[in-house]
Amino acid sequence: MAALDGILVVAVEQAVAAPLCTARLRDAGARVIKIERPGGDFARGYDTAAGGDSSYFAWANHGKESVVLDFTEPDDADLLDRLIAAADVFVQNLAPGALDRAGFGSDALRAEHPSLITVDVSGYGESPELSAKKAYDLLVQAESGLIDISGGPTELGRIGVSVCDIGTGVTAYGAVLEALIARSKTGRGQGIRLSLFDMMAEWMSVPLVQHEFGSGGPTRVGLRHPTIAPYGAYATVEGALTLISIQNEREWERLCAEVLEAPEVAVDPRFVSNNDRVANRDALEAELSRRVGALDRAEFHRRLGASVIAYGSVNSLDDLAAHPALRRRSITSTGGVTVDLAAHPVRLADEPQSPNPVPATAADGTSKRDTVPVLGAHTAAVRAEFA
Repeated sequence: MAALDGILVVAVEQAVAAPLCTARLRDAGARVIKIERPGGDFARGYDTAAGGDSSYFAWANHGKESVVLDFTEPDDADLLDRLIAAADVFVQNLAPGALDRAGFGSDALRAEHPSLITVDVSGYGESPELSAKKAYDLLVQAESGLIDISGGPTELGRIGVSVCDIGTGVTAYGAVLEALIARSKTGRGQGIRLSLFDMMAEWMSVPLVQHEFGSGGPTRVGLRHPTIAPYGAYATVEGALTLISIQNEREWERLCAEVLEAPEVAVDPRFVSNNDRVANRDALEAELSRRVGALDRAEFHRRLGASVIAYGSVNSLDDLAAHPALRRRSITSTGGVTVDLAAHPVRLADEPQSPNPVPATAADGTSKRDTVPVLGAHTAAVRAEFA
């Protein structure tokens, strides 16, 4: 039995952050009814990589039920009202105030349904100055200062995945679980509010503290760590990049003596401590690059492993697809194509080969969890169920 079996989640959601929150709830066993506008969640159109579906949409929405409603119409508003009355959790990430104007504001819903848990996801919160400001992942990466500390010394760089959306969705999921636990004790729901900006700003705590209370925040250093050295990527004779991470002086001495076969480097006055190495980073990088560049990748990795030095290959997506640690789960696109996603990261100890509870089977014999919902596919059934 899944942990959230019997929990009903109703979501008026779009894009990535809120859908990822409800996707995690679905993975835990909840039933998720996704309310879409007549044109559908715009994330359906981001690409066609997942068997004709958007990769974003397929990842964050498989297993949900799609119901198309225009809740400015009385009949559709009545149905949404009945769904919310039956729900345990209501999640929405429309523009701040949009659902209040439609009569479905979270505070009013909890007043009417005291056991309901509501989740409002926004870009910048509800302050009048910023509530109308549109917020998408890359915009929040920029506004939060994340981009300013990412990339190479002379080039700004976007983080390669939607880190603000993903972080907000997972954070919202954790908050819902806390609210469900609290409700089991008190019988009352809670109102949860979070924004992409607040989430990313909290993740920026270390550089912010360094900037305001230390000697200055980190600068862009590419594939290097701003305050630890050596912690970065080095090319072997083939040109392949390997990241290494030195965390203490014992590891530094082993790296020099056993991997580089140059114990004298460890006692060079410029490099004897981490602070010295950071202060003399250019000289350090030149020394390490010269010595690593004389080794082939296989020998470099062999020496690193034998010396118990942390390292990792700078892999391509081809390398990721073939990685021995990569686990998979399969979903079915709206067009019937099987798409292999990376598996859910949580593995239950008593179900090592089945990281997610096995879902119920639909009438047509397909797994409800593993199928990407066609737009409005469940509208008629849900309308009849909640008539």
